Amino acid sequence: MVKQMEIKRFAKGVELAKAKSTNNCVIYTRVSTKEQADTNMSLETQKKGCEAYVLKYGYNVLAYFGGTYESAQTDERKEFKRMIEFCKRQKTKVSHIVVYSLERFSRTGDNAIWLSRQLRGLGISIISVSQPIDTSNPSGVLQQNILFLFSQYDNDLRKQKSMDGTKEKLINGIWCTRPPRGYDTVKRNGERFIEINDTGKLLRKAFLWKAQEQLTHSEIVKRLAASGLKITIKTLHAVFTNPFYCGMLSHSALGGELIKGKHEPLVSQEIFLKVNDIKPRNYGKVKNEKYANTPLKGLLKCESCGELMRGYIVKKKGLYYYKCNSDKKCGCNKSAKDLHNQFQGILEELTLEEKYVEVFKDQLRHIYTELNANKDKANAEFQRQINEVETKLERLEERFINEEIKPDLYEKFAKKFRQEKQAIEENMKGCPVSGSNLEYFINRSVEISTELPSLWASSDYSNKQKLQNLIFPEGIYYNKKKDESRTTKVNSVFLQIARLKRVSGENEKGLQAEKPLKSLWVARTGIEPVILP
Repeated sequence: MVKQMEIKRFAKGVELAKAKSTNNCVIYTRVSTKEQADTNMSLETQKKGCEAYVLKYGYNVLAYFGGTYESAQTDERKEFKRMIEFCKRQKTKVSHIVVYSLERFSRTGDNAIWLSRQLRGLGISIISVSQPIDTSNPSGVLQQNILFLFSQYDNDLRKQKSMDGTKEKLINGIWCTRPPRGYDTVKRNGERFIEINDTGKLLRKAFLWKAQEQLTHSEIVKRLAASGLKITIKTLHAVFTNPFYCGMLSHSALGGELIKGKHEPLVSQEIFLKVNDIKPRNYGKVKNEKYANTPLKGLLKCESCGELMRGYIVKKKGLYYYKCNSDKKCGCNKSAKDLHNQFQGILEELTLEEKYVEVFKDQLRHIYTELNANKDKANAEFQRQINEVETKLERLEERFINEEIKPDLYEKFAKKFRQEKQAIEENMKGCPVSGSNLEYFINRSVEISTELPSLWASSDYSNKQKLQNLIFPEGIYYNKKKDESRTTKVNSVFLQIARLKRVSGENEKGLQAEKPLKSLWVARTGIEPVILP
């Protein structure tokens, strides 16, 4: 018996077991708005209710927390965090957190449930004066968790009603919260107006200085200071990028839309865009018409120096050319008509003939099967890596709860592990072709591959660019000395066509089908979808 008593000191959880047997507690009170101070949920009402409870059941109050206005929409509350940190430090002394109501503790639902579970792990239970629940058993824990979830649900409903009202006003051009710097809210005959004040008049000058004189932010800040307005460069940048000043309303409730406001703009939209160095753009046809006669621009490169070749026109002759854009003056230039013919010739080599269609389809299915098998193996390895990272995160969280590491260290490594997990998950995305869309992909590949030259010739500039970049991801090289075009890499789908035609041609000449392919094209890793609009 003596040996058992002596050896019992080595049992785990001894300190927490002692904590559970204590009657020490802390009291936490909170209201979310100043208006609640006049209701039956005021700070004084909560404090009196909690003190009456602890007196009735003989608890010893170690400390008081809260006693102020803090929103329960987030657990990043100063007094709340101070209380939690105190309880962690005094985990062998504190056994209860006493609140008037569970919604005074938290309205964050899942987060509140998680936090209450962590506290129970430290031997600390949450006691609600107005909702007495015994959390020493699973049934009581379930009841408490349900109340936490209902608190969050009630909070979400209130938020949604508030946001709906806000959105309705914004759609009607009414800014219903405090206006930005440079504006005042005034009431006349009971109606609310937003008007430009003296600060706004100075900010208007700042916009004009930026737009008309191209002054730097630093120079503008100095001018404003000389006029009596002290402002930081960071704040000035926020002013310059806020569309409110050109009469437009931007708010998260609008889902990315801008609404014309009913307030007086500080500057015109033209000035606002000029300040932000945003110039009107020429879209679609203007750009397409400009480059329509030189569609290989951006794809064609000089083999001698590796530089891109730009397109230009000899106006006297009305003829288009491609010319090396290098400063090395290698003198590489060529008629656009001739280069287009060479490019059409390359497309001919990659065009699928009708007699190869079924073989081509089988080859694509075979490639997909091989890639899918490799993908499964890779995904298994990725999942193993994710499991390892999640284990590290759990261990880190446990050490943080047990105060083995400080908050800044926890945040540093937690962020690192989450980034590792995100990177692994990105790698798991793998092949964009799945079993469900494989046949569509194959049929679309056949449809495009059987008419490459005509498809390219009949497409507009934009679609020519898409087709070119799809087939030749590393561009086309032009050799002036040999007067020929070639490519070092081609999309693997079209590579299969070139191989089929090469092997078939060798077989017709009595050559071995297994003979290595000697081609200008090098296969890419993987299988790429051939999908154009």
